[in-house]
Amino acid sequence: MIEIEIFSDIVCPWCFIGKARLDAVLETSVGEGISLRWRPYQLQPEIPAEGLDRADYLSRRYGAQADLAKAPERILQEAEAEGLNLRYDLIERMPNTRLAHQVLSFSYPFGVQHALAQVLFEAYFCRGVDVGDVSQLLIAAEQVGLPVKPLQTYLAENQGLTELEQQRERATDLGLSGVPGYYFADRFLLPGAQDQETMKQIIQRVKDKLVPAP
Repeated sequence: MIEIEIFSDIVCPWCFIGKARLDAVLETSVGEGISLRWRPYQLQPEIPAEGLDRADYLSRRYGAQADLAKAPERILQEAEAEGLNLRYDLIERMPNTRLAHQVLSFSYPFGVQHALAQVLFEAYFCRGVDVGDVSQLLIAAEQVGLPVKPLQTYLAENQGLTELEQQRERATDLGLSGVPGYYFADRFLLPGAQDQETMKQIIQRVKDKLVPAP
């Protein structure tokens, strides 16, 4: 089994697009013998734990003319090509994603981490859900079958924060300055939301190098 570690942030549109592309590739024969693990990365760790009002944030950064519904055309086009409808007009909060990463870390032993990532991406980008709000994260956790009470304890005790810091430092050591980033079998790094054909070729090359011929 070859593991692909996915360094990602829930508020990163390219990470959502990259997941759609990776999913499509893994549905082919190339996906045989591949396992996935999501790793935390925070694009804006300085955002307060309670998040920021997005309208205020954008107006301070871009002025009164800031358009809340507007997103770079390329992002919208690339997302649409993968069947994703990004609704920036519904997003009211700029969340701190620390709690979301803690929930993703908690979910890994239960085998639902990849499904949870999809639920969180859809919640934020398609419905404007505040993924920094613990009540919303618990709803997402229930959707994929996670036990809520142990998760609440996990979050209340701030478990998973050491791993978050370790993986953020590890991403830097690997040379990642943004996300998504895909790390194959603890040996090969592929940065960025590559197209499906590139991802397919890279995965196959890794398998050819690491998996003995029958």
